[in-house]
Amino acid sequence: MSEQINTRRRRLLGTTVAGLSLMELGLSGLANAQTTSGAAASRVVSFENLRQVNAGTLNVGYAEAGPQHGPVVILLHGWPYDIYSFAEVTPLLVAQGYRVIVPYLRGYGTTRFLSPDTPRNGQQAVVAVDIIALMDALKIDKAIFGGFDWGARTVNIIAALWPERCKAMVSVSGYLIGSQAANQAPLPPKAELAWWYQFYFATERGYAGYDKNRNEFNKLIWRLASPKWNFDDATFDRTAQSFNNPDHVAVVIHNYRWRLGLAQGESQYDELEQRLAKAPTISVPTITMEGDANGAPHPEPAAYAKKFTGKYAHRNIGGGVGHNLPQEAPKAFADAIIDVARF
Repeated sequence: MSEQINTRRRRLLGTTVAGLSLMELGLSGLANAQTTSGAAASRVVSFENLRQVNAGTLNVGYAEAGPQHGPVVILLHGWPYDIYSFAEVTPLLVAQGYRVIVPYLRGYGTTRFLSPDTPRNGQQAVVAVDIIALMDALKIDKAIFGGFDWGARTVNIIAALWPERCKAMVSVSGYLIGSQAANQAPLPPKAELAWWYQFYFATERGYAGYDKNRNEFNKLIWRLASPKWNFDDATFDRTAQSFNNPDHVAVVIHNYRWRLGLAQGESQYDELEQRLAKAPTISVPTITMEGDANGAPHPEPAAYAKKFTGKYAHRNIGGGVGHNLPQEAPKAFADAIIDVARF
C-alpha cells in the first residue's frame, strides 16, 4: 500500500485555478503561472503531496493525478531534472481522463534505498527494473510511457525487454539503449567535446566537484542543453531540491562511469545488459520527438528510425525547444502521449 506524505511546502507564482476538483486530480494544488519560456499563463501542478511505496530495492516517491481507473501514463525524467519536467504535461493528460504517475528516479527527490548495503548503482538496466517494480507495487499491469534523457532510455528498455507492460511509448531523442562495448568506440572530436561532463565524472576530482557544486553544475547543464529556454531561478530551484537526495551524487557518477566501462554493474543484471547490448528493436507503438534547439548530445532521427518496428512516427518540435522537451513544450509532449495511445 502506498501512503501520502507531505514533502514540499512551496508556493508557485500565480493564483489557484478555479473550477478544478483537487480530489479528482489527486493533487494538492494547481496554479496559474507563467510558462518557463515567458509565454502565456498555463496550468502547472505543484506536486506538493507525494506518495511513497516500497518497490524492489527502493522506497519510491511519486506524484499521482487523475482518475484511479483511467488508462495509466508513467512519465520519467532524466538528469539533471526531476518530476517538475512534467508539471504542465500532467494536467493536460488528466483532463483527457488519464491516470498519471510521475516517479522520482533512484537518487532523486524522496526516493530512497531500503538498505544501506544496496549498491548505489546507476547502470541502465537497473533503472528500468525499478520502474517495473513500481508497476508491480502499484498493481499496474500495463502503461503508456513517456520520457526524456535517462527517462527516454528507461522507457526504451522497458518497451524492448517487457513489451507486455508497455502499451505505447513517447521517447524524446528516440532510441537511446546503449552498451559498455559500444561506448568504447571513440567519437569525432566535436562529439567528444559534448560529453565533457562524462569525462569529468570519471575522475575523483569530478566526483568531489559535482558533490560540492551540484546546483551550479546542473544549472550550467540546463543552459547548455536548452540554450533558448529562458527558465527563471524559481523554476530551477524547485527542481534543485531533488538533488539533495543523499544518494544523488553516487548514482549519477556511477551511471556515467558505468557507460565508459570504468565502473562495474551488479551481476544480477548481466543477462539484461547482454540483451540490451544487442540493440534490440522495439515493436510497441512509438512516437519519437526532438526539439530544434537541443544542445545535449543526441542521435539524428534517421539513425534510429529502423529500431522501431511497430506503428511509428517522429515529430520535430520547433520554436527553440531544447533537451527538456516536456517542460519546454508541454502541449506538444502531451499531444504525443494522447496520439500514440490511439495508434
